[in-house]
Amino acid sequence: MRVKTIKNHPGEGDFPIFMAGTAVNRTGENCTHYLHWYPCDIDGHNTYVPECFVVDGKLARDYNPTELVASAGDILDVLEIVHAWLVARNQDGVIGWIPAEVVISA
Repeated sequence: MRVKTIKNHPGEGDFPIFMAGTAVNRTGENCTHYLHWYPCDIDGHNTYVPECFVVDGKLARDYNPTELVASAGDILDVLEIVHAWLVARNQDGVIGWIPAEVVISA
C-alpha cells in the first residue's frame, strides 16, 4: 500500500536493531494517545514498544524503533501496520516508523 504524508514527521533519532529475546524493561504506563504502546528501556535505550512485540519481558521478534523522518508530500510504501503506526519505506529506501495520523492513501 502507498501513502502520502500530510505533514512533516521529524522522528526521534536512530536506534539499533534489537534482536528477539532482548530484555525489555517497562518504564511507564501505556501511552494514552497510542493505545497498546508503552515506554521502555531496551539495552540502555529509552524508547517505546508495541505491547504485542513483548512476551515475558523479552522481545518476541527483532525490533528497530527508529522513526522515519518525512516531509509533507512524501510518498511511502507501507510494510506493516501496528497499533496506529506504520513501518514504511521512503523513496530513498529508508525504513522506519511513522504514525498513521500523518498519512493518507496515495
